[in-house]
Amino acid sequence: MGTRKSAAFKVYELQVELEDIEPLIWRRLWVPSAIGLSELHDLLQLAMGWMNSHLHSFEIGNHAYSMADAELDELEMLDEDQYTLEKALGTSDREFVYEYDFGDSWRHRIQVREIERPNRDWHYPLCVAGERAAPPEDVGGTHGYQEFLRIIKNPKHPEHKSMLAWVGGVFDPEGFDLNAINRILRFGYPTEDDELQ
Repeated sequence: MGTRKSAAFKVYELQVELEDIEPLIWRRLWVPSAIGLSELHDLLQLAMGWMNSHLHSFEIGNHAYSMADAELDELEMLDEDQYTLEKALGTSDREFVYEYDFGDSWRHRIQVREIERPNRDWHYPLCVAGERAAPPEDVGGTHGYQEFLRIIKNPKHPEHKSMLAWVGGVFDPEGFDLNAINRILRFGYPTEDDELQ
């Protein structure tokens, strides 16, 4: 996911908003226009804090795209590995939907704007802003997430301890770490060897 430099180097700003949840959970990303849709999926997983354990799709214009092993013919989708974001958008589409986990149905509305003068010395993609943590995996969609928040905020609820244990001990719905996301984009995930140094 490194910087791509060419005569036609273009960068898009993507305003990513998770639908049907208030207050709004959102991210703002700067990506090269030539980013592949499969790379964009990986970026969205990282930026939102998802774990990439479910199917996903992009709905762009009149087409839907997904990964090659997702039975594309049956789902009437195109192979995302064959398309860059710029190619999928064409000249007219400036808004699309990214859906993650067809069971919980996390739909992300993504608005696209071209950045007029991208800095060629910067490392793209970048996460430049955002607010709030995405819901935990397998929480049960929008309604399940609201119920989850209600339970973890109430220490007297009979499921309070078990729900916190399920999510790993703590969950901050306001939590968002811009620097951590960009550190991973720039240097990758730390390994055990990195931690020992």
